[in-house]
Amino acid sequence: MAQNLHRLGWDVTGVDPSEQARERAAEIGITVATSVTEVAGTPYVVLSLPSAALVEATVPTLLSGPGTVAIVDTTTSEPATSKAMAELAATAGAAFVDAPVSGGRAGALGGTLSAFVGGTEDAVAAAEPVLRALTGRVPAVVGGPGSGNVVKLLNNVLCATNLIAVGEALDVAAAYGIDLSTAAAAVSGASGGSNVSANAFPAWVLSGTFDSGFALGLMARDVDLALQVASVAGAKPALLAATGRAWQHALAERGPRADFTEAPATAATATTALTPASTSVQAAADGGAEGALSA
Repeated sequence: MAQNLHRLGWDVTGVDPSEQARERAAEIGITVATSVTEVAGTPYVVLSLPSAALVEATVPTLLSGPGTVAIVDTTTSEPATSKAMAELAATAGAAFVDAPVSGGRAGALGGTLSAFVGGTEDAVAAAEPVLRALTGRVPAVVGGPGSGNVVKLLNNVLCATNLIAVGEALDVAAAYGIDLSTAAAAVSGASGGSNVSANAFPAWVLSGTFDSGFALGLMARDVDLALQVASVAGAKPALLAATGRAWQHALAERGPRADFTEAPATAATATTALTPASTSVQAAADGGAEGALSA
């Protein structure tokens, strides 16, 4: 996102705890600050943080200096946090919108992300220049403060559900000796098709690359947050709860640093084709042929 904004002519200053990220940013001409305090009062701020707790800790510092027009929070955060931050920003004469995004690295770099925007009418209007730069259009607003978080979590839990479901379906195809790429393509052109079967599986699972860039631990977190948000509102989604259990199982088997596209392998029983080769090799080393088969 920073690179895209820089390419579009914005004067970008980045703050990141990762030395590697700071070095990459500096190489392409982005100014690097060492702390959030240094960018307090910046007119437009884009947040992309690992948790709602960090959003809560960061926004007051950003608002500690005059001049902030709008804070666009692309974090997959919690609705209660976004509501509180929107109120805090309003008291400081600034705007805060929750605008978690989808589209991955390619969408971020190309300025074609999808954004789930929540905020007041005035706040969204103030943030529109940044939102347009990130998405290439005027994004649809899904509701008031916090609504963007809810819809983004629902998007992610649906993606997570579909990823496991497609993995189980292709596992059945494998049990019948059907080529998995052929099966995925056939389904993707019919009523059971989805972005997961048409794009995610061919690109990252069936190709054997498992390099979407999105960590399994982050998806497991998002699924858990979606279930928490449902519970707070009194909803009890049974299928999504089963998804939660499947992702906790995947998390236990693969660990948080694995790519999220490794999760389907943990639901497969008839094939190892959904499993990264390195994992299969390790399983064989640890447990012989039986270990490789169960990986």
